[in-house]
Parts: sequence; C-alpha cells; structure tokens
Amino acid sequence: MPTSAFDALADRFARIPEGAGASAWTDFDEDVREALRWSRSVPPVHTWFPGTPGRRPTAAETAVALCGPDGRTREAALSFAGGSPGLLPLVVVRCADWAGPVRERARSVLRAELPGLPHGAFGDLLAVALLIAGRLRGNAARTLLTGALREGPESRVAALLGHGDRGIRRLAHRIGVERGLLSPARLAEIAATDPDAVVQDLCANAVLATVRDAVDGALLDPLLRSRQGRVRAAGVTGLRRAGRAAGAEPFLYDRSALVRACARWVLRQAGTEPLPLYRAVCAAGAGAGAGAGTAAGMPDDAPLGLAECGDRAVDVPALWTLTGHERPRVRASAVAGLRRLDAVRVDPLVPLLDDGSARVVREAVTALLPWADRIPADALLRRATADPAPHVRKGALRLLAETGGAAFREAARVLADDPDPKLRALARRATGA
Repeated sequence: MPTSAFDALADRFARIPEGAGASAWTDFDEDVREALRWSRSVPPVHTWFPGTPGRRPTAAETAVALCGPDGRTREAALSFAGGSPGLLPLVVVRCADWAGPVRERARSVLRAELPGLPHGAFGDLLAVALLIAGRLRGNAARTLLTGALREGPESRVAALLGHGDRGIRRLAHRIGVERGLLSPARLAEIAATDPDAVVQDLCANAVLATVRDAVDGALLDPLLRSRQGRVRAAGVTGLRRAGRAAGAEPFLYDRSALVRACARWVLRQAGTEPLPLYRAVCAAGAGAGAGAGTAAGMPDDAPLGLAECGDRAVDVPALWTLTGHERPRVRASAVAGLRRLDAVRVDPLVPLLDDGSARVVREAVTALLPWADRIPADALLRRATADPAPHVRKGALRLLAETGGAAFREAARVLADDPDPKLRALARRATGA
C-alpha cells in the first residue's frame, strides 16, 4: 500500500487518547480494514512495514498491521504487540479474529501480558472484551479477563469498583461479592448510594444474606434510608430475619408500591394484619375533615396502601373523603386508590380536573380516561383553552384526545401556540403538525 495511506492510518492510531473508550478500538479496527479491503494486492508480510527491512516497526505501524485484511499479516504483527500496553486493546479485538491462528496467537499474547498489567490498563482491556463478547468467537477474551479478575489481586477488583464503564463496575461488584472482598457494612453503603440498579440489587441481596439476628440488623439501616425503592424494599424484607418486624410498619405508607408490599408481607409473617392499621390512619385523616390541620399528620400514600389490600365495599367512603384532604399528595393517593378499587365515579371526580396540584390532576385524568365521553366536551374545551394553569390545560387535552371530535381539534389548534413548551409540543403531536 502507498506509504502516505499507511501513514494516515498510523496517525489515526496515534491520535487515540489514553483511556479511550472500548468503541474507539473497535472503530479503528473496522476503519483500517475498510481502507485496505479494496487494495489491489496485500503486501507480503516482510514488506508490510515501511522503512528498512528488519527494522522493528513502531507501535502505530503495528497497530495498522494488526487490523489489516490479510490474516498472515495480522498474525505476524502480534509478534510485536507484546510489551506494548497501547496495542493490547487491539490484541483483545484479535482474540475474536475469524482466522484460527490469529485468534490463538492473540489469546497467547494477552495471557502472557495480564499478570503485570496495571489496574487501569486491565480495566481498559476488559471494556473492549465486554464490547466484543457478543461477536462470533468474541467470548474468549471476556472469559480470559474475567478469570484473571477472579484469581488476581484484591486491589485489582477494588480499583474497578469505580470504573467509568457500567459493565465493568457490575462485574467488579459481582466478583467482589463472590470473593467476599466487601464487608457487609460496605455492601450496605454501596446498595444505598450507588446509582446503578443492578449494583444496588447485588449488594442489597448480599447484605440480606449476612443478616441473622438483631445485631446484624443494624446493617439494614442504610438500606432503609435509601432513596431507591428497590433498596428500601430489600431492607424491609430483611427486618423479619433480623427480628425487627415491627419496624416495617412505617413502610406501609412508603411512596414505593414495592416497599409497601414488602412491609405488609413482613408484618403478616409476624402476625400483624396491616389492613386495620391502614384503616385507622385513613379514618383519622378523613374524620378530621377536609382542610383540617389535625389531618396534616397522616402519611401521604396511606390511601393507596389501603386500596392495595382493602375491601371495596368497606373502604371506598374513606377514600372519597380523602380526595378533599388539604395535602395534594393525599388527594392524589386517594384518587389512585379509588381507581385501584374500581370505584371511580365521574361526577365527583370532575372538579379535581381544576385542582391546583398537577399531581392530583394527572391522577384524576388517568381515572377518568375510560369515561372521557361522559364529560361535557364544552367544559373540557374551556379548560383546555382558557384555564391559566398549564397542567389543567394538558389534562383537558388528554381527555378530549380520548374521544376526538371537533372539540379536540379546536383545543389542539389553540394549544399549538401555547406559551408552555411541553403543552405546545403535545398539541402539535396530537394534530400531526
């Protein structure tokens, strides 16, 4: 190939920054092969590298050779890849090569380089291996690197726990748990604070496996304080094993349905039926009267919790009363509870379409959608085009869209120029504009 073309590809390699993502290496591999694929002839191995015959090629020259279309050239280039950390990501790519001799040589080179590899460089190679694992013959590099992580020094696993690649972080945490490298307290902290749901579940389940009594139960406290519902649910489930089942009662009113369900299970296992607890709390809130200050202390999601385990014939009146509660979250929860118990009535819910809380209006709209044709279209059109609150206009538009017709088309036309950007976009989508 012309030296100028070779130099251009070599320069492309030289510009790949240190710590580049895995896709940078697979992209380079594909681009080199594409550039060389239609050349008239593939130079013999001994003339592939420009310069004086017998000269050791530079790293950039070797990188281009590692990605070329000729299998003999790729295999020969692997002889120069050992001892060059910057070339090892391409060696990982070659572990999935279509040519058997190239694959075997690449895996041998990679195997020899792993023991003394710095932790950061190891993570970079693992990222490439995870990326190509889905390819035909692509799993060998992942198996090799994962095995080295399982059998390697603890410091390597620790270094990868905070890696920027999500797949690597998950793998490092999984191996850390398998090898017992993370203390229960550290696992609880990670479960409570890590942003990745997979890592949260992995570490939370590992914490639960260690809880045996009330002393161990202290490990659950970070889980119970977590902002993530799945983690709180794991902590609540662990309360039974820790002998702290009574501690599940406050979580009957959690904002997460999963947490509420776990709390009910724990209390029932301990012999406490949660339904009377829900009824007492909701009765206190409903009995205090709409807008009464004494009702302010009831949990926001108690009405929905009541509906999740209550009886339609018994509990619906309390939910209707709570639709007039002073706090928006309680009103919204009560509407959601009515919908869950299939107790929606159109006329009493329509006034909530004008509620000052967007949360309440969303719940009311969701509950009324099946009966949208029973709401006067002119009343919805007035709300959609004349109400000053964007959330009221949006709710009315959703209900009008359910039935269509002239009122919906008029509302969408007016709202296509609404000052609220989200509502404007919704109206334009509704009309296909």
